[in-house]
Amino acid sequence: MSACIDDFFKRRRSFYRLNRDVTVTDDELVKAVHFVVMHTPSAFNSQSSRLVLLLGESHERFWNIVCENISRVVSHSAFEKSRKKIETSFANGYGTVLFFEDALVVEELKKNYPLYSVAIPVYSQHTSAMHQFALWLLLSDFKLGASLQHYGELVEEDVKRAFSLPETWHLVAQMPFGNPLDTPSEKSFIPVEERVMVFK
Repeated sequence: MSACIDDFFKRRRSFYRLNRDVTVTDDELVKAVHFVVMHTPSAFNSQSSRLVLLLGESHERFWNIVCENISRVVSHSAFEKSRKKIETSFANGYGTVLFFEDALVVEELKKNYPLYSVAIPVYSQHTSAMHQFALWLLLSDFKLGASLQHYGELVEEDVKRAFSLPETWHLVAQMPFGNPLDTPSEKSFIPVEERVMVFK
């Protein structure tokens, strides 16, 4: 890892136009995913997050599943717009990471910590979000562009069947990544003084 932590944070942006012209190796990507899963914190150390790295044909297969499912629920014109966006951006990238939470682990936590049972599904989402952000930072260190997508409920069952994933895994988010083809627009900020309070 080559950058200071503040540079990581600034560099991590949403990149939508991607291609497959990357210099990072598949082994390096696998190591990055392993690192994130091993070292990202989780509620009650539950380690409930499950990540699936899709490369090559598997990456293409996933986005075909997305397109097939979109075509079933929207008009033809709306589908064509979505299909074009997917084919020229997400599917055109090098790979995709799927972020799941294991419902079996979450339910076990609810039993073990009944006082927090209502909040534990929320904590599970927090855990997944930390994994998403951590991996996004590492991908940016590889000079890769990425974005976070949410087709979960639309495609979850088909994805689990296609890749023989456990039924208890719940699909939270998808992160397509690749070589970025554009520069994000200037980011606007609400004054930090309106968002942070300090008491001494």
